[in-house]
Amino acid sequence: MKETEHLEITGLGGITPAMQFNRRDITNEKLTELYKAILLPRLIEEKMLLMLRLGKISKWFSGIGQEAISVGVAKALYDDEYILPMHRNLGVFTSRGMPLDRLFMQLQGKYNGYSKARERSFHFGSKDHHIVGMISHLGPQMGIADGIALACKLKQEEKVTVVFTGDGGTSEGDFHEAVNVAAVWDLPVIFLIENNGYGLSTPTVEQYRCKHLFQKAEGYGIEGYLIDGNNLLEVYNTVTNLADSIRKNPRPVILECLTFRMRGHEEASGVKYVPKELFELWGKKDPLINYESFLTEAGVLSQGTIFDLRNEYKKKIDDAVDIAFSQPPVEPDDEHELNDVHSDYKQKITIAISNAKSEKRFIDAISDGLRLGMRKYENMVIMGQDIAEYGGVFKITEGFSAEFGKQRVRNTPLCESAIINASLGLSIKGIKSVVEMQFADFVTCGFNAIVNNLAKIHYRWGQNADVVIRMPAGAGVGAGPFHSQSNESWFFHTPGLKIFYPSTPYDAKGMMLAALEDPDPVMFFEHKALYRRLKDVIPDEYYTVETGKARMVSEGNDVTIITYGLGVIWAVECAKEFPNVSFDIIDLRTLLPFDKGTILNSVSKTGKIIVLHEDCITGGIGAEISAFITENLFEKLDAPVMRAGGLDTPVPFAVELEQNFFPIKRFKEKLGQLINY
Repeated sequence: MKETEHLEITGLGGITPAMQFNRRDITNEKLTELYKAILLPRLIEEKMLLMLRLGKISKWFSGIGQEAISVGVAKALYDDEYILPMHRNLGVFTSRGMPLDRLFMQLQGKYNGYSKARERSFHFGSKDHHIVGMISHLGPQMGIADGIALACKLKQEEKVTVVFTGDGGTSEGDFHEAVNVAAVWDLPVIFLIENNGYGLSTPTVEQYRCKHLFQKAEGYGIEGYLIDGNNLLEVYNTVTNLADSIRKNPRPVILECLTFRMRGHEEASGVKYVPKELFELWGKKDPLINYESFLTEAGVLSQGTIFDLRNEYKKKIDDAVDIAFSQPPVEPDDEHELNDVHSDYKQKITIAISNAKSEKRFIDAISDGLRLGMRKYENMVIMGQDIAEYGGVFKITEGFSAEFGKQRVRNTPLCESAIINASLGLSIKGIKSVVEMQFADFVTCGFNAIVNNLAKIHYRWGQNADVVIRMPAGAGVGAGPFHSQSNESWFFHTPGLKIFYPSTPYDAKGMMLAALEDPDPVMFFEHKALYRRLKDVIPDEYYTVETGKARMVSEGNDVTIITYGLGVIWAVECAKEFPNVSFDIIDLRTLLPFDKGTILNSVSKTGKIIVLHEDCITGGIGAEISAFITENLFEKLDAPVMRAGGLDTPVPFAVELEQNFFPIKRFKEKLGQLINY
């Protein structure tokens, strides 16, 4: 780790105003290109601030004073290398050649922007420009960078990925997780920290105790560098050299760029919390003015050329703004909005042709589906804790690393958030992945990555998340409150996700393969109590099950039981205690989206419905199904829609308490009441 020789640290984010430019062997043409690249975002910033004062735009995150970092990075990388910027990195977007009119449409919430008016400012990405936009939670983009870098490594592409974060973002757990994973896996990533002295209004002295953030690299066993983030050539040269080295010798690096924002966090926040002397000090280090002076003194540019360039760019900006403002307001369309929540994917069912069958337990069926998926998709990756040689705690991936190699069957550190975000990075590079939660309960540590990244990214800017997250869930094995939860309802409320929950070996294999084919994120729930309890003779070859379609376990005319998972077993067993009653037993199988048609047909026939699930009764999926039935088929009902679910308590450890938590007794009582209503 080192500080560059031209920096002299003087205190809180402050450095001496002297700025030395080392052009090395850079041609005049390249120096001019860099000038144009840093001039454009500055002039756009000035235009945006003017429009903000005129009330023509509602919000702006200014990057004035920090442009050298964005521009230096973007111009140092190959055009097809991914950059993951933040909301103060306008220079990344402009340096990648985004059409200004479309960029302004994005900023103004117009349909023809990059997110169809669904996202604000720079919360978007563009595959064409190899940019992945941020989300407001700051840290998760670093894990995505890991996934993109991993994909480059697996594909043997000599490429580097750069991901931005601020000084405040380094306090996020996502920073630690992503840097640690990159270090362990030798991923070609530059973690670039823009240290502008403040996390909104909190100064760096209140954020961390180390002198400089690049020093954190030592704890991860990687390189760290500190540079003057306002010196365009220093940023450009440093990133160019690091990128050249990393392409040949893949590894992660932390690069801290000292800088300062001359405006507030966003314009409404103001700058009253910043000492005036800092503005005076950093004003002398303005990246555009200093670079401009260097070029004129070196005879690379004349004042006349600079004047002409400014006028040319101002006209381009004005013209692009006029085009953006001429666009009509977006017109809401429910169907269009709903269709973009998921990819435009139509499932094609694969039927097993061969008669070759064998008896498989539920757990074997899942393993078989995964194995066949790995054979079909040659670059597919499985990630999780202890899944390689050990085979996972339930041995589902036992033998996988021997067949497919540890590059594709990857043990991970204990970092659910980074790994789930990395799976999204793999998807951006066209690689399918499966992430195993050792227990479904542990998904809380990756919750943000699922509900805010995987689930929303297609709706935001058309990027699919080709990820399956395996969720060994449920009680019945005496594992207590942190290894027994049924937490499917947490994700049931999240548009963009799909939830599969098989209850038979046949469905377990066929739905796993269907999940792998699906380009959208799938939460694949596997009830642990069924792993070794159920077995059946099922096809040995590849086949898929229709998703979004419920399974009729039995058909009758008197009562409808709607359930899934372990509830299917309970429903079948309880139905036997009422031999004079005929039941429609519906196994939902797919919880999101659930099969409304099958439910409506059954309700219209029986008029009596009970919904059964293991999850706690309050806020469970049964509540939504009950509301759906009541709202749409109230006149068909012969009795109130009833529900039976787990107690509204955590899952207890003792067998007696666990059995009491289960809804079996309550289900029988309510079923009797329903029959006799």
